[in-house]
Amino acid sequence: MNAQAPENTRVIVGMSGGVDSSVAAARLLDAGYQVEGLFMKNWDEDDGTEYCTAKADFADAQAVADALDIRLHGANFAAEYWDNVFEHFLAEYQAGRTPNPDILCNREIKFRAFLDYALLLGADCIATGHYARRGETQGKATLLRGLDDNKDQSYFLHAVGHRELAQTLFPVGEIAKPEVRAIAARHALVTS
Repeated sequence: MNAQAPENTRVIVGMSGGVDSSVAAARLLDAGYQVEGLFMKNWDEDDGTEYCTAKADFADAQAVADALDIRLHGANFAAEYWDNVFEHFLAEYQAGRTPNPDILCNREIKFRAFLDYALLLGADCIATGHYARRGETQGKATLLRGLDDNKDQSYFLHAVGHRELAQTLFPVGEIAKPEVRAIAARHALVTS
């Protein structure tokens, strides 16, 4: 994020309340982007006994949005998650294979559904707190490893489509985790 934002570029950041997505939003603000957040609920809790409920996660994300003075939207993608991720996971598992639901969730929910929703809100692009970078090969967006080898998440993003990559920013992909924590401290972000 060495360059300044193109004028009037509106970006919506996927925000969980964690340090990585929080710092992604802060870095974009510092670079001059018009930033808003989106909290994605991807699972329906039925009894409130989950270790970390969506309600608590949303409160964490809202606290960060308040600290950064940005708007936080909420979206419920539980039906999309069930149809496009969980049912596939169950079918693969029943067939004796061990699928990785994170890869499908990233492709189908955290990028495709997120981008479609953000575009409906009028965003120019989206951003996440993933440790990855975006490049370009022969005019197509490509996925690159994050610079912090200890935190790189490109494996979990390898199935994300070119369309989604072309409209995604990875503000923490070019820095190391200690710098992420330092940026959070400078912005007085209390994160989970």
